[in-house]
Amino acid sequence: MEHQETARILIAGTGPAGLVAALGFADAGFPVTLAGPRASVPDGRTTALMNPALKVLDRLGVLDDIRPEAAPLKIMRIVDATSRLIRSPVVTFRASEIGEELFGLNLPNSVLNPALVRRVAAHSGIEWRASMVKDWHLDADRARAVLADGSTAEARLAVAADGRLSPAREAAGISTAARSYPQAALVLNFRHSRDHAFTSTEFHTGTGPFTQVPLPGNRSSLVWVVKPETATELAALDDATLSLKVEQQMQSMLGRVMVEPGRQVYPLSAATPLRFARDRVALVGEAAHVFPPIGAQGLNLGIRDVDDLIGIATENRSDPGAAKALAAYDFKRRPDILARSSAVNLLNMSLLSEMLPAQVARGAGLGVLGGFAPLRAFFMREGLRPGSGFAALAGGLRKPARH
Repeated sequence: MEHQETARILIAGTGPAGLVAALGFADAGFPVTLAGPRASVPDGRTTALMNPALKVLDRLGVLDDIRPEAAPLKIMRIVDATSRLIRSPVVTFRASEIGEELFGLNLPNSVLNPALVRRVAAHSGIEWRASMVKDWHLDADRARAVLADGSTAEARLAVAADGRLSPAREAAGISTAARSYPQAALVLNFRHSRDHAFTSTEFHTGTGPFTQVPLPGNRSSLVWVVKPETATELAALDDATLSLKVEQQMQSMLGRVMVEPGRQVYPLSAATPLRFARDRVALVGEAAHVFPPIGAQGLNLGIRDVDDLIGIATENRSDPGAAKALAAYDFKRRPDILARSSAVNLLNMSLLSEMLPAQVARGAGLGVLGGFAPLRAFFMREGLRPGSGFAALAGGLRKPARH
């Protein structure tokens, strides 16, 4: 029998957001049913997790497992590598400028995902059904799922962590505003002869960003956004030729480059649901937001979704899927998700735009950021923790002026 005072949570999806949600809800004392396969497709990508997300992973007991395989991010740079008439100066963000030792950690998904899986499998509060949800039945008082193996599961709240094409979102009748971009990302890891000094560099090019992020040792991960046909051509090159192209694109900044085996190409798109919860279903992770890989926002945003949802569910333990709880979640997540996705999409569009006003706006924005330390600090704080940039500004304004 289920406890009267604490309702069951049903989580659909076993990617990082779903696994973090399962652990977080179980640790908060909710009985959890997790639906989704245990074996995932090998993932060669890396994820840059910022400090607030790392704090959540630490609380869930996962951080110590992954830290040895991760590289700290201490400096982040933006370099205008477009050949446009109006180009921006290099902007450098240092964690030390805002009193932090590092912005976060970059780690391989092949380390993060298994660490989360091990933790979930060992948690006594999580019932893991290793089967996908086939059908949803959403009633006024509960969500019921029919799984592919024929079994059923029901709960007061269903957490949709089932990806960008989320069947749970569709079942709840939540429509999305979606667009695809004339871009694809080539993703790979590479070795280099020079030390990266824990610095990540995002080169802005005419087709999108070319982003190098440090890994342990003299290794880095790369996300190279180009036209889809270019991504296919690059992925088909032999190692020596591709290594040279990567080295040239980054102006030999890290010396000689040697690409490692395993390349993946991902088409780019953006999608924002018109609401983030409805009919007993709350959206987290890519079910709640999809946008281009700029500025390390994806999973960081997904972990904030989960954290906010658990906070609201804890205040509504007997019925966390009630309309008022879902309305509170929607209200809480909306500003953060819309601000992040709009900023990323605008920046991406400005890179693609041949129009002078877009170039001027981007150049002016980065120019001001590069030259004005207080604004740079504001953006760094805001990038790590939404609201903390404003809080620091307000704190500074409240200090009495010295005469």
